[in-house]
Amino acid sequence: MIQAFTEPAHGRRASSRLLLLLFLTGLSLVLWTGTAFAHAVAEGDKGYIQEISGVHLLEFMYLGAKHMVTGYDHILFLFGIIFFLYRMKHIAIYVSLFAIGHSTTMLLGVFFDFGINSYIIDAIIGFSIVYKALDNLGAFQRWFGFQPNTKAATLIFGFCHGFGLANKIIDYEISPDGLLPNLLAFNVGVELGQLLALAAILIIMGFWRRTPSFWRHAYTANVVMMTAGFVLIGYQLTGWVVA
Repeated sequence: MIQAFTEPAHGRRASSRLLLLLFLTGLSLVLWTGTAFAHAVAEGDKGYIQEISGVHLLEFMYLGAKHMVTGYDHILFLFGIIFFLYRMKHIAIYVSLFAIGHSTTMLLGVFFDFGINSYIIDAIIGFSIVYKALDNLGAFQRWFGFQPNTKAATLIFGFCHGFGLANKIIDYEISPDGLLPNLLAFNVGVELGQLLALAAILIIMGFWRRTPSFWRHAYTANVVMMTAGFVLIGYQLTGWVVA
C-alpha cells in the first residue's frame, strides 16, 4: 500500500496537480481581490442601509451571508481551522467556537457602538491566519516545545474576527429603529454564509484528501496561507500608518 501511495498512476498525479493548482489559484484570487478592496462595505449596500429604518430581517440576513462568503480573511481562517480535521464532530466543535467568538463581539460591539480601529483589528485578523498556518505546520512544537490550546485560540481569534465584523456593520450606519432584530438577522446571515463557505471548503478538501498530493503539498498550502496572512497584516498596517 505504501508503494501504491508513493507512486500513483499518471492520471492520479495529473488530477492531484490540477486540484493543487485550482486551490492555489483560488487562494491567490481571494487574496488579491481582498487586498484590492480592503474588505470594505459596498457603497450600494451602505447607501441602501442608510435609507431604510425599522425591522428588515431578510435584507440583513442577506448582507450577513454576503459579508461572510466574500470575507476572504474569515474564509482563510476557517480553511486553516479545518485543514487537518477529518471527523465532523471535531469540525463542528471548532467551527462552533469560532462562531460563538465572532457572534459575541459582533453583537456587543455594534449594540454598544464599540469599535476598534479597522486597520488594527484587520491586521490582527491577518495574524490569526498566520498563527493557524504555523499551528498546522507544527511550528510551535518545534520552536517552543509545546502545543498551544487550539480550542482556546480559535475562540479568542473568533472574538477578534467579531470586532472586525462589528466595524463593518458600524460603517453601515444602521438606523437605531429595529437595531437589535436587524443585528440578530445579520448574525444569522453570517452563520448561514459560514456554513455555505464551510460546505464548499469541505467538498474541495474531501476530493483533495483522497489524492496523494494532499500530504505532499499540505506544507506548501499552509505556507501560501501564511504568506497571505502576512500580506494582509502588511497591507492593513500600511493603511493605518498612511491614514
